[in-house]
Amino acid sequence: MSWHCLLVAASASVVLASVSVASAGAPAAAAKPPVLVKGDRIVFLGDSITQQGGGPKGYVTLVRNTLDVRVSGLGIETVNAGISGNKVPDLQQRLQKDVLDKKPTIVFIYIGINDVWHYKKQPNGELAGGTPKDKYEEGLRDIIARIRAAGARPIICTPSVIGEKTDGSNEYDKMLDEYSDISRNVAKDAAVQLLDLHRAFRDAEKAKNTANRPSGVLTGDGVHLNDAGNALVAAQMLGAIGMAGAPVAAK
Repeated sequence: MSWHCLLVAASASVVLASVSVASAGAPAAAAKPPVLVKGDRIVFLGDSITQQGGGPKGYVTLVRNTLDVRVSGLGIETVNAGISGNKVPDLQQRLQKDVLDKKPTIVFIYIGINDVWHYKKQPNGELAGGTPKDKYEEGLRDIIARIRAAGARPIICTPSVIGEKTDGSNEYDKMLDEYSDISRNVAKDAAVQLLDLHRAFRDAEKAKNTANRPSGVLTGDGVHLNDAGNALVAAQMLGAIGMAGAPVAAK
């Protein structure tokens, strides 16, 4: 299967994920991609994956290019609010300045990798450095509530991958699955749109990573996206705002 076909299929999975939220009892409005309107301002909130997404072949750039080509008359603006090393508590601290003060109408919340990845085993055997599950959940709920109170629409993304092996042997697989479930449950409880990047990446890895490589398929180092990973995320995000299909290549 070509990457173009994979990206189209991946963007279609956004609709299926949204339908699953609606069928679980969320209002029907939460299941539908937002309809882009003139003057929309989309903020991409996240960590180094998002920060790097502003590069020439990054996913933020690909979304921007696609909007410029396909809905140029709407004058949609994009804002990259990614900062390397950020975790959920960091997003809470800078939400007002870096997001709400920008007057967004749609906010993608792509976070969770560092909340898990920063956990390291200490000399006493305990893990430290990441974000405890309760703080992760509380933080996501706070971010969503504040974005809504400002009149914008949040779209919560599950964290993508920490390691690309498909046999469950990546160091953080179990924990990342648990944090992805927290994001899914928060989206369901808050009746906000869910973009399940974790599932999309795992599905793509099963199709492409037949050699069970730790990296080099969708990422360069197991976490940060390569060109194929950026294209996948861009396709997913475009699908989440009602623009299914492969993204327009970087200019």
